[in-house]
Amino acid sequence: MRPLLPVVLGCSLLLCVQAMYSASDDVVELTPSNFNREVIQSDSLWLVEFYAPWCGHCQSLASDWKKAATALKGIVKIGAVDADQHKSLGGQYGVRGFPTIKIFGANKNKPDEYQGGRSSQAIVDGAMNSLRSLVKERLSGKSGSSGYNKQQSGGGGSGAGNKEDVVELTDDNFDKMVLESDDVWLVEFFAPWCGHCKNLEPEWAAAATAVKEQTKGRVRLGAMDATVHQAVSGRYGIRGFPTIKIFRKGDEPEDYQGGRSRGDIIERALDLFSDNAPPPETLEILGEDILKKTCEDSQLCIIAVLPHILDTGAAGRNGYLEVMVKMADKYKKKMWGWLWTEAGAQMDLEASLGIGGFGYPAMAAINTRKMKFALLRGSFSETGIHEFLRELSVGRGSTATLGGGVMPKIHAVEPWDGKDGQLPVEEDYDLSDIDLDDDFEKDEL
Repeated sequence: MRPLLPVVLGCSLLLCVQAMYSASDDVVELTPSNFNREVIQSDSLWLVEFYAPWCGHCQSLASDWKKAATALKGIVKIGAVDADQHKSLGGQYGVRGFPTIKIFGANKNKPDEYQGGRSSQAIVDGAMNSLRSLVKERLSGKSGSSGYNKQQSGGGGSGAGNKEDVVELTDDNFDKMVLESDDVWLVEFFAPWCGHCKNLEPEWAAAATAVKEQTKGRVRLGAMDATVHQAVSGRYGIRGFPTIKIFRKGDEPEDYQGGRSRGDIIERALDLFSDNAPPPETLEILGEDILKKTCEDSQLCIIAVLPHILDTGAAGRNGYLEVMVKMADKYKKKMWGWLWTEAGAQMDLEASLGIGGFGYPAMAAINTRKMKFALLRGSFSETGIHEFLRELSVGRGSTATLGGGVMPKIHAVEPWDGKDGQLPVEEDYDLSDIDLDDDFEKDEL
C-alpha cells in the first residue's frame, strides 16, 4: 500500500478532475449513501478499493480493477470508494493510504486487508481464495450470512456502533447537556412506534461511535423520545419522526438535511467539527520528537524558517507567526501540521530543503511519507502563502526529494522566550593593577 499523499505530490489538474470509474464499468461506485445497503447488508463477498482521483497508483490500478470486476461478475462484487471525496467512509475503515483494498467477507464489520498483487489476474486469484475461505466457514457453521444482524445487536468491529455512545436526552438534562455545552450536538427526536426511527437506530449508533472517536468527543450524537419529553420537543416544533437538529452554542438550531446512512451522518458531523475546531497549533521545532510527531500525524507539514530574533525583534517575529496562525486556521480542514524554527537553529533541515543561509523568512511543505517537499516562491504574507497552498491543493507546483531521501538530524534547542534578542555580553577585564607606562619603559630599555 502506498502512503496517503496530497495532491501536490503527483497529479496534473486534468487527472485530478477525471472520473476513475463510470456507470459502464462493472465496478460498483460506493458512497456513504449506498455503502451500507450494497456492502454491509449483502451476503456477497466484496473487494472494495478506497482511492483518490489524483493518486498515480490508483490511476495505474484502474484498468486492472475494471478487468477483474468484469471477470468476477456474478461471483464476487468489486466496488470503489472515492475516499478523497468521502473521507468519513475511508476514516470509518481506517484508510490511511491510497489505494487501499479491503475484503468484506463473513463479518462485514471487520473487513480484511487485501495483500495481493495489483494485476487483474492477481486480484481475481485473491478474490477466489477469499471466496473459498468464506464458503468453508459457512460449511463449518462458523459464520452467518452477512454480519449485519450482529451489528444491529451490538457486535463489535470498525463498522459497528455502540448504543451507549448515543446520549439519552430528556426534558431534565437537555439544556445543561446540549445548550450549555461547548460541543456540537446532533439530536434525533424519535417516537418508539416510528418505523423510520427503528431503521435509523443502528445507523445513528454506528455514527455516534465513529464521530466520538474521530472528533475526540467534540461532536456528540443524542436521542430524545419526543412522545415522552414533550417540553423540549414542543419548544422546537417537532411534528414528524425522526427529526434531526443540529445545536451549536450561541446559534439557532438548524435542521439536518443530509442522508440517513451512517456515512452521511459521519460526513456531516466531521464537517461541523472542522467548522468549529480551533486552528492547529503552530509549534516551534525544539527537538526531533516535535517534528516527528507533527509530521507523522499529518499528510503535510508546513515548516517556516523565520529570521534570527536579532534581525526582527519580538514584534517582527510575532508578525510572521500571526500570518502562520491565520493560514493554519484557513486550512484547518486539511489537518496539516504547522511548525517553525529560527534561521540557523536547524541547519541540517535547512540544507535538506535548499534554504540554508539566505532568503528568510522561508517556507516549505513536506510530505514525510514520500520524502518530497515544495518551497514557497512568493512572499511570506497571507496572500503569498495562500497562493502557495492553493496551488498545492489543486496539484500544481513543483516538488523535489528531501535531501538524501531521509529526514535530517534535528537538534535540541531552547524555546524562544517571546522577547527581543540580546547581543552576547563581552567579558570586562580589570586592567587597574597593570602599570602600562612601566612595562613600556622596560621594553624600550
